[in-house]
Amino acid sequence: MGRVSQAQAQENRQRVVATAARLFREKGTNVSVADVMNAAGLTHGGFYKQFASKDALVGEATARAFAELEGRRTQEVEAHGGQYNAGRQALIDWYLSPEHRDDAADGCPTAGLAVDMARDAEGSAAHRVYADGVGEFAEWLAGEGEDGLVCLATMVGALLLARGTHGSPLSDKILHAAHEAVSQSG
Repeated sequence: MGRVSQAQAQENRQRVVATAARLFREKGTNVSVADVMNAAGLTHGGFYKQFASKDALVGEATARAFAELEGRRTQEVEAHGGQYNAGRQALIDWYLSPEHRDDAADGCPTAGLAVDMARDAEGSAAHRVYADGVGEFAEWLAGEGEDGLVCLATMVGALLLARGTHGSPLSDKILHAAHEAVSQSG
């Protein structure tokens, strides 16, 4: 089998990071390297040519997931004529929706990675990236005179509880109650 070009190697690396970002949000960071590589359509043996360790991949995948969330925030504001408040409300509407609850793989890394980051080493690259991402998201959510941390904690807590009670009527009630609370406060 021949060598891959630098461009192909970079494309493969980005595919692995994107795949890992989805899998880690959906299933947790305990997903094996072999499973990530398989899902990316690549061989397990190529992993260590691209990454120093699984921890390095977790850090990059976490950064990518937060970059995707930032892109969504920007997209919502742009879709509402550059009006922050309308874009913020649209993001809240998405965040506390059954669709987001049911799509952890493409969902918010704040909720999707919370449990894993709580178990992660405090000084790890992924832990730092996660903490920075949570802080930036809370700052973005802060409306006039509002505490973005309270809004974010309400949204993330509600999403986690709604996912945990999925399939019961309580799940939708949790999303609705949190949506009412954060929409009234903004």
